[in-house]
Amino acid sequence: MRKPSKSRLKWAGFAGGTLVLILLMLYMTGFFVPDKVGPGTGPAFVPERAGAKSYPTAVAERTTITEFYEAVGTVRPLTETRIESLVHARIREILVRPGDRVEQDEPLVLLDSREIEARLEQTREAYGAAQARVAGARQEILAAEAVLEQAQAHHRRIEAYAEAEAATAQDLEQALSGLQQAKARREQAGQALAEAQAGARQAEEAVRAADVHLGYTRILAPEDGQVVERLADPGDLAFPGKTLLTLQTPGRLRIEAYVREGLLPWVRIGQELACVIPALARRLQVEIQEIVPAADPSTRSILVKAALPSDPSLFPGMFGRLLVPVKERPAILIPRAAPRMVGQLHTVLIQMDGRWQEVLIKTGPIHDDRIEVLSGLEGGEVIAVRGERE
Repeated sequence: MRKPSKSRLKWAGFAGGTLVLILLMLYMTGFFVPDKVGPGTGPAFVPERAGAKSYPTAVAERTTITEFYEAVGTVRPLTETRIESLVHARIREILVRPGDRVEQDEPLVLLDSREIEARLEQTREAYGAAQARVAGARQEILAAEAVLEQAQAHHRRIEAYAEAEAATAQDLEQALSGLQQAKARREQAGQALAEAQAGARQAEEAVRAADVHLGYTRILAPEDGQVVERLADPGDLAFPGKTLLTLQTPGRLRIEAYVREGLLPWVRIGQELACVIPALARRLQVEIQEIVPAADPSTRSILVKAALPSDPSLFPGMFGRLLVPVKERPAILIPRAAPRMVGQLHTVLIQMDGRWQEVLIKTGPIHDDRIEVLSGLEGGEVIAVRGERE
């Protein structure tokens, strides 16, 4: 018995591999599966037993759809306030927690005020001492004015005596010297009063400053809002520049998204756009409020801020997409339930001359409850919506 040659074995192996590949391709296209079609239009008509007449029908709609650029963004509050201390002091108590709603001037944080209260008491004592010095200087002025009046009267009297030759020149010189001394005393008393009054004003300002510092130990809410973050605890040291709490305006949110700089002509302030919040499966209408007039050099995009409608299910930090309309194009849309998978392909039943025919289609993007048909239909066909029955 002759053994087969190597060339014949090679050709036999190649033919067997090709056959297996063809059979695999036919299987993937549904050739061996009953009631399924392969490439092309498949069976010309669907038998009546398939129940095609019992399906609800729809019309393949030829319409115009808008293509959008999806700008990735984040939900943020309209205003966000960082609560800081204006003085160095230990935190004695924090009266709020994240999520609490607060009203304007409501206490948020209490600081240790003992050191500031002691300083305030010292300034009040200094102010009292300054007021006492002012009172003493005023008494000194009264005394100096009384002495001055007496010196002036005595000088006038001596002058009259000297004119009548009843007083000597020495008496006149003594009277004049007394008058000059009284005037000097009055001037010194006036200067002492001015210095005492200046010291009293400084002490009063120190009292007011200490009183203001004491007020800083009660940190109040600057406006109505909601506590978002708590960044400190009782016992921590509070000082200017350290954030203790973060407040946001409740119910007033917006989405901040970066739009490619080339799309800026399609965006303007006051324009209404659509916004998608995937976490809520919601599509909302927003109004553009602000366009930052500077592009990010790393991404070549511009920050756009749009106001969101009031919605209790929205929270700052949520992910969103701002939909910027770019262009319009024709499309054919059918219900999402109409197509059926056949292997790796889609088919639909269309009505032709009162009978149902199954055709292959190529599907595209989904638009809400409809799907776009890229090829296989021309629009206007009556189709069976059979997805729910398959």
